[in-house]
Amino acid sequence: MLQRPMGTGVTLKIARLARGPQPAQTAHMLAGRHVSAFAHVPQGPPDKIFGLVEKFKSDENRSKVNLVVGAYRDNDGKPVVLPSVRAAERKIFEGHMDNEYASIRGIASFIKNGLNLQFGENSPPIEEGRVAAVQALSGTGSLRLVAELIARQWDSSSEKPTVHFSDPTWGNHQNIFQQAGLKTASHRYLDYTTNLVDIDGMIADMKKMAPKDVILLHAVAHNPTGADPTEDGWRRIMEVVQERELFPIFDNAYQGYASGDCTKDAYSVQTFAKAGIPFALTQSFAKNFGLYGQRTGIASVICDTPKEAKAVESQLKILARALYSNPPVHGARIVDTILGDQELRAQWLQDVKGMATRIEKMRTLLKEKLAEAGSKHEWGHITSQIGMFAFTGLTPEEVSEGMTGKHAIYMTPDGRISVAGLNTNNVEYVAQAMHESTASR
Repeated sequence: MLQRPMGTGVTLKIARLARGPQPAQTAHMLAGRHVSAFAHVPQGPPDKIFGLVEKFKSDENRSKVNLVVGAYRDNDGKPVVLPSVRAAERKIFEGHMDNEYASIRGIASFIKNGLNLQFGENSPPIEEGRVAAVQALSGTGSLRLVAELIARQWDSSSEKPTVHFSDPTWGNHQNIFQQAGLKTASHRYLDYTTNLVDIDGMIADMKKMAPKDVILLHAVAHNPTGADPTEDGWRRIMEVVQERELFPIFDNAYQGYASGDCTKDAYSVQTFAKAGIPFALTQSFAKNFGLYGQRTGIASVICDTPKEAKAVESQLKILARALYSNPPVHGARIVDTILGDQELRAQWLQDVKGMATRIEKMRTLLKEKLAEAGSKHEWGHITSQIGMFAFTGLTPEEVSEGMTGKHAIYMTPDGRISVAGLNTNNVEYVAQAMHESTASR
C-alpha cells in the first residue's frame, strides 16, 4: 500500500521534537515551574546506631559480628520471642479482641499494671492519686511527651530549665529534648580511667546546677556504660536533688532485664518516691518484654496533689493527641495480659531472669577470653557493669581501625558493645580482636 509522503512542515516538527526543548523554551518552562518549599534542605547525617547496622548488613565478611543495637539475641544470634509473650498473644487471639482505637490516655489496666511493676503494690503516690500517666510510644515517645510538657507547661515564674545528662548518655537523649526547644548540658558521670561511676564528680557538678533545673537519671543499667551508682550513691544524688530543688526524669528501659530481679532494679525510683520527691518517669517495655517493634511505654509524672496530677495528665493527653492521637494497642495488651495473669507473670519473671543470666555469663566469658588471649589490661569493669551494654573503654581509633576495620566487629565509636550480641560461637573471636586492637597501648 502506498503511503502519502510527509510535507516539509511535518518533517521539521518531528526534527524539533527529537532535539528536545531549546534553551529559550527551557528557561520559559523553568520560570513557570513551582519550586518546592524544601529544595534548600541539606542531606542529614545517618543515625549513628542504625547507620552502623546498615553497614553491618552490607559487609560480606563471613566472620562479622553485630554488637551495635540493644536487642536481645539467643546463643545462636537469633531474635527471641519470650514464651510468656507467645502465651499472652494466644490468649489475646482467643479472646477475639477488636482493633478499635484505644483512648488518648491508653489502656487503663495496662497503665495500672505497668506503674505497679515499677512502684510496687500499695505505693503512696499511686494510692493517693498523685500520679499523672499516659500510655506512650515506648521509651523515646515517653521522653518526648515529658520534654514537650516541660517546654510548654513549666512554671511561668521562672525561665525554662536546662536539662542535664550524664557524660556519656544514650545517643538520642539530648536530641529528644533539643527538638522540644529545651537547652541541654552534660555533667560528669563516668570515670574514663576505671570505666566506673565517678560519683564525686557527678555530685560536684549537680551542686552547680541552677535551682529547679532538670536532671535525667538512668533508673538502672545505665546506657551506654552499664555502670550504676551504688545505693549510697543514689542517696547522695537524692540529697542534692532535694537541696537544689532539681526535677528528676527517670528513664527506665531495663527493669528486670538488668539483674533479673524487678524489685532490685526498681530501687532508685522507689527510693525517690518514698522520699516524696516529685519526678517524671518514662518506662519502656521493649527490652524486658522483647517488644521492640510494638512501641509500648508509659510516661508518668509524680505530683504533689491529686488535683495537680489530674491537670498534668490532661496536658499529657493534649500533647499525645497532637503527636500521635492514640497509642498502639497490641504491645500494651501483651504486657497487660502478662502482668494481670498470675501464671503468665510468673513465666515472664523466669523469662526475664533467663535473659539477664545469659548476659551475665557472656560478661564473665568475655573477660576470661581476654585473659586467655594474653591481654594485660584491666577488664574488671566488664563484669562489674550491668545490663545489656558494656562500656569497654576502647578508643574510637581502636574501634574503627581494629575492631571494625580489621575484624568486621561492629560497635559504637565510643566503645560500647551490646553484650546480647555475644554468644559462645563468637565471644573468643571478639576477645581476640579486642586484645589485638588494644595491644599497642
